[in-house]
Amino acid sequence: MTTHESEIRALLADRAEAQQTKDIDRLMSFYAADAVYYDAVPPLRFTGTDEIRRNFLRWFDGYVGPIGLETHDLTLVAGEDTAFAHMLHLDSGERKGGLQASIWVRESVCLRRTAGTWSITHEHVSIPVDPATLTVWLPSAKDQPA
Repeated sequence: MTTHESEIRALLADRAEAQQTKDIDRLMSFYAADAVYYDAVPPLRFTGTDEIRRNFLRWFDGYVGPIGLETHDLTLVAGEDTAFAHMLHLDSGERKGGLQASIWVRESVCLRRTAGTWSITHEHVSIPVDPATLTVWLPSAKDQPA
């Protein structure tokens, strides 16, 4: 594993911890000022850290306590100043209204290194949909067939 790969893996782990604990300031420290974030919720595209921050606060507000976020199948390719990662996350926790369902989320992340520091420039999150019913797919295991 290269030094860059180790740095990015550490960044992604720290980012997940900030998400789990709802530490918005720490979480936003991983994003470039001009980052673009595609999400599964309207308006679907969030540009810049102000919009991305509001979207994360919306997500945090849906949970009573901490957010469970397990990273699976992380794949990473890192060059000198750019990197790309994709992974699955199992998102869980007690949601407002008592819902306790876990959901698998697919994620791709692009990063740029400027002045020796890596930051997220683009992120794309999607939620699997059952093609037969066009509803969110809530499998108990990531490899369970639809």
